[in-house]
Amino acid sequence: MQHAARNYTVVTAAYWGFTLTDGALRMLVLLHFYRLGYSPFTLAFLFLLYEAAGVLANLIGGWLATRYGITRMLTVGLTTQIVGFTVLSLLNPAWTAAMSVAWVVLAQGICGVAKDLTKTASKSAIKVTQAAAKEQGETGDNGQLFKWVAWFTGSKNAMKGFGFFLGGVLLQTLGFQHALWLMAGLLALVLLGVVTSLPTLMGRSKASQSAKELFAKNAGINGLAAARVVLFGARDVWFVVGVPVFLYSQGWTFTMVGGFLAAWTIGYGLVQALAPAIVKRSADGLSTEVPAARLWSAVLALVPMALAAAVWLDVPHLQWVVVGGLGLFGVAFAVNSSVHSYLVLAYAGSEKAAEDVGFYYAANALGRFLGTLLSGLLYQWGGLLYALIGSAAMLVLCWLFTLYLPETQT
Repeated sequence: MQHAARNYTVVTAAYWGFTLTDGALRMLVLLHFYRLGYSPFTLAFLFLLYEAAGVLANLIGGWLATRYGITRMLTVGLTTQIVGFTVLSLLNPAWTAAMSVAWVVLAQGICGVAKDLTKTASKSAIKVTQAAAKEQGETGDNGQLFKWVAWFTGSKNAMKGFGFFLGGVLLQTLGFQHALWLMAGLLALVLLGVVTSLPTLMGRSKASQSAKELFAKNAGINGLAAARVVLFGARDVWFVVGVPVFLYSQGWTFTMVGGFLAAWTIGYGLVQALAPAIVKRSADGLSTEVPAARLWSAVLALVPMALAAAVWLDVPHLQWVVVGGLGLFGVAFAVNSSVHSYLVLAYAGSEKAAEDVGFYYAANALGRFLGTLLSGLLYQWGGLLYALIGSAAMLVLCWLFTLYLPETQT
């Protein structure tokens, strides 16, 4: 399993580097423009194209990775992120507010494309690596796949949390422009490592010849994609704007809010990495994992329901009730996300794994887009209560979608 493990390690390390800078970017933009006096809704608007670009990037990226190889798409994703950082660094303080917002949205769109090209290529590489190990008689069973996916996903999110912290430090010590240049330089080193370490044609196969073929996925992929839209929408509908603004309104400093969100993201990533020890695994890879997806989505839906009741009743020490509820939400959400990430690779075919994963993560990006948009609107209309009600409604839909997931390969 030496070659498979080596390729997995290189892909994971590359995505760590990417995710570290991606998390730092979000905090750089958020803190920089908050300091300039932008409203919470405007801050959410800055990230809309970033999320929307991911829908198309995942679909096209999965198809391109199948046609030209995963390594090439990974290099394209890293290169695109470097371009996005460079464009954002050219922001001129003398520009009008409207011009500045338009420029940042454009740069964020470029970075959104980069993120999802890189994510699709990286996740697909795990499936291809496991399948190759299996064909060669090495250890490549479903249990190993679950562990690899869980560790990859969990460590990636922990790295994003460190990225939030890094972004604040770089903004304070180097300033907005120089921080972006430094991150672009670090990604260039990661890009060099990928180019020199991975097989050029890894994952290359015959791509779909039509849009109908590209979208005609099996029942498992389609069900997971639907669940993924509402799962990530349910997170971002209160996490993007509702939680930070609510805590700030309770007297927290921005540093405290940013530090808490970083700690939450790191903890969430650690739980994701531990998911294989929490979820019982089956020999066929589906018969216990699918019921686990149903159970954990139901558990997750109860958290925003309970929190919405607490906000409506205005219970004592509400801010700490919300903080505790967010901790419970993070644990259940992490297990859900990890199980879903495993299941999409379990359902995916190895020949077109990149296309299947791209389709699935396009749904993921659509969910983030809807959640980000609704986070600003619902909080503006009814505060944290409306955001939590929106989250609970989405999670009920998520649970309903998991009821249709097949427990055997189709």
